[in-house]
Amino acid sequence: MSENGPLVDPDDLPEWMRTLVKRTADLDPGHFGWPNHPPPASARPAAVLILLGEGEHGPEVLLLRRADGLNSHPGQVAFPGGALDDVDRGPVDAALREAVEEVGVRTDGIRPVATLPELHVPHSGFRVTPVLAHWTEPSHVAPVDPGETAAVASVPISWLTDPENRVRVRLSSGVAGPAFLVPGMLVWGFTGGLLAGLLELAGWSRSWNRADVRELDEAWRAAEEADDLGFGRS
Repeated sequence: MSENGPLVDPDDLPEWMRTLVKRTADLDPGHFGWPNHPPPASARPAAVLILLGEGEHGPEVLLLRRADGLNSHPGQVAFPGGALDDVDRGPVDAALREAVEEVGVRTDGIRPVATLPELHVPHSGFRVTPVLAHWTEPSHVAPVDPGETAAVASVPISWLTDPENRVRVRLSSGVAGPAFLVPGMLVWGFTGGLLAGLLELAGWSRSWNRADVRELDEAWRAAEEADDLGFGRS
């Protein structure tokens, strides 16, 4: 299992990020609902970029929606990311490279600030390291290849923490997991669980109705009908 924790002095970051980055030290997968034992050696290493910046509505996070025609996870919302390649020196390199390839972000305006514990995703065979980064100089982002990425959105944290935008989605296993209703984007599954844990870790989460459990199709309809605040989706 890879080590995790701050990559920079948290006190050098904006005040709204400091608690989150400090709490990444000595964190274990159990915080996000994953088993605490190490992923199997056969799992392929991967990384995702949790890119946090400041916009018109305060702190925000970058999300993308995968193209509907993909063979793997079509239409699902995710953080930029993918498998480590031979050219990558580690999860941070991989997360940044994938973000460039998927949404065209400029890496000279991004400061990696922490890594989270490896999370094993059994159905895809990956062990994923989430990389937290501060978007110090936001740049234009958009789907680089529409065949892979359908949309990109900078979503305000205030939208994600609004109790009206939080539900639980019943998965195929019968277990209900956290989900977020973003205009045109239903955030659920691996990304929903990771995002929910992140909000808790930062102290941003608000009380919400955990008894609101919906089927996937119903939750998708609710996301499509959600009022758009005008935040950046492209």
